[in-house]
Amino acid sequence: MFKKGSGVLWQLRKNYSTKIGIVGVPFEEGQGKVGVANGPEAMRKSNLIENIKSIHQEIDVHDYGDVCYTSLENVEVPNMRKYSDVAACNLQVSRTVEKILNDGRICLTLGGDHSIGIGTVDGHIKAKNEKVCILWVDAHADLNTNKTSVSGNIHGMPLAILVKELADYWPYLPGMDWQKPVLPIRNVAYIGLRSVDSYERLIIEQFGITAYGMEDVENYGIHNIVNMALDRIDPHRMLSIHLSFDIDSLDALEAPSTGTAVRGGLTLREGIHLVEQIHKTGRLGAMDLVEVNPSIGSPKDVQKTVEAAVHLLMAACGYTRRGLIPRGPDGSPIRTIPSPV
Repeated sequence: MFKKGSGVLWQLRKNYSTKIGIVGVPFEEGQGKVGVANGPEAMRKSNLIENIKSIHQEIDVHDYGDVCYTSLENVEVPNMRKYSDVAACNLQVSRTVEKILNDGRICLTLGGDHSIGIGTVDGHIKAKNEKVCILWVDAHADLNTNKTSVSGNIHGMPLAILVKELADYWPYLPGMDWQKPVLPIRNVAYIGLRSVDSYERLIIEQFGITAYGMEDVENYGIHNIVNMALDRIDPHRMLSIHLSFDIDSLDALEAPSTGTAVRGGLTLREGIHLVEQIHKTGRLGAMDLVEVNPSIGSPKDVQKTVEAAVHLLMAACGYTRRGLIPRGPDGSPIRTIPSPV
């Protein structure tokens, strides 16, 4: 897929930043299934970086490698599994994302499970002086606390950790003093929800969080849903957009190799259109692509899921399904077709 010489055409939009930074976070301790740590490697092996470079000759892509960390010692929090690993990893994630953004690049983070959203959003907030809004594209709300989570898996808690309105619902989190819950809940919107716990539903309603489930997507269409979400969380069109995309937001038929697949989700076409719309705003600051698990399913399932992830990341980098106008040796567009022989 997307191999050179395959005839795939690309186009660079005028409002697009030509500088991209990529970081891998091979982390799976935020949930209980083995394999999601191999997601970054699988995406890279699918010619991701080469194809980003193929979008346009002026694109500058830098791979910052994978985040490494040392687990905290003797640090635990009740009903937060592998907390010491999550806290330590996300500190490094935050620092790396902040650096990439300060280098003037759009940051693409390859996960890893969705607990890494704590670090990616935190780094984005710090780099942009809190002028950030979030589109959380997911089948799940990830809004539990350690008191409400049934599993204790932290990949179901990142947004509850990040928003300031829920700060009082948490005990002291040792080893996470670097992270302050400063994000206003009004700056968050969900798209694709269809598996929401009862407590999460209560929080969404009580705080009036912008949340569009699959029923809304069916009623209004994905194009309108994206615009409606941005109208709510960034009405003045001045904030840097953080797009946190869980691959399980796609229907399980589109992306079967993920740990918490849910039927009835977005089509790949809807997912790509969503990312294209965010790219067109010119305000995309960072995107996470998480929960790709190459250890789940058949080789065909894995290929389908990884390909879907690459399509989504390509859309964030300016890929268009329309093709492009050919250019001459000097780079100027060719506007006329050759005369017939």
